[in-house]
Amino acid sequence: MFGVYITHPQVTIDPAVPVPDWGLSETGLARTRQAAALSWVRHLRRIVSSAERKAIETAEILADAAGVAPDIDPAMHENDRSATGFLPPPAFEEAADWFFAHPDDSFHGWERAVDAQARIVNAVSKVLAGHDPNLPIAFVGHGGVGTLLKCHLARRPISRDCDQPGGGGNLFAFRLSRSLAECRLACDWTPMEFWQGDI
Repeated sequence: MFGVYITHPQVTIDPAVPVPDWGLSETGLARTRQAAALSWVRHLRRIVSSAERKAIETAEILADAAGVAPDIDPAMHENDRSATGFLPPPAFEEAADWFFAHPDDSFHGWERAVDAQARIVNAVSKVLAGHDPNLPIAFVGHGGVGTLLKCHLARRPISRDCDQPGGGGNLFAFRLSRSLAECRLACDWTPMEFWQGDI
């Protein structure tokens, strides 16, 4: 069966609000509701979300369509960027380029890419170890750690070349196994409201 890693779509950016507390924008909500109407969502038997508001909001909409209650896993959070706080989009993109290009080093106090990758890989591995691979599952989180997970699944070095398209709300799919080491990518980043469940 399939697993998917889904990134939250567009958010309401507010420099006065801590980034983990940002919620989905109207565009993000509309895209998630559009995705929730697709048949592959109704087949999901488990949804695991990071603990940030934007991820939980995404997971709750999908979980309602699937008829399940989302699980929350704080270990799935985005790479820790609290050392710099909010960065305007151009500065953030430059910082993200540096983050992926120097995975063993910290960008001005950010969590290192190698550490964020180890964390997300460990979190997903723990879930899959106790999950029936015959039951479709979705992980809902963030683009940075999602890209790091995708690099791991693709057996590729950490690189922003594996990053999702802009705007968020994308997914990649993989064939399920109880061991993440045995999972294989089945599709590249695709907007969640366009994917048809093909693997």
